[in-house]
Amino acid sequence: MDSAAARFIDHTLRSEASEWRTWADGDASVGGLSVYGASIGAIRGTVRDALRRHRDLPHDDITALASELWAVPVFERRLAAIVLLQSEIGALTGNDLTRIEGFLRDARIPQLIEPLTLDVVQPLLRRLTGPEADRAHRIVTRWAASSVDGLRAAAALL
Repeated sequence: MDSAAARFIDHTLRSEASEWRTWADGDASVGGLSVYGASIGAIRGTVRDALRRHRDLPHDDITALASELWAVPVFERRLAAIVLLQSEIGALTGNDLTRIEGFLRDARIPQLIEPLTLDVVQPLLRRLTGPEADRAHRIVTRWAASSVDGLRAAAALL
């Protein structure tokens, strides 16, 4: 973890943890991911605060931050990556579907697949036009035939 924004988010999520929420740590219910125990509200607030602290992040920094958060197999970090992408949906392009596809391949559970698909991919697809939209729809069509559960589940939601 290199960026100041990722360090801030990780530190804050750990600080917001509640012991009783960590019962699922490494459990199949969270796809074997670790759990800090932070609430959904704390995750959303943390991402909002990070975006205030690090104003005007360019596209590449936003997507790099999402990847940094996703790289560590902790449920709250991955949900924070999704919230970040939701918050900055206007900055995303069709080319970002490749990164999102990687996230879906490793999402493991509906609690990550569904918001990533419905709150990031779906609005992105609606916004795309012309050749970029055609390419994106080919990608999603390929997901439907994938052997990867997360990709098939995402395609079914779209």
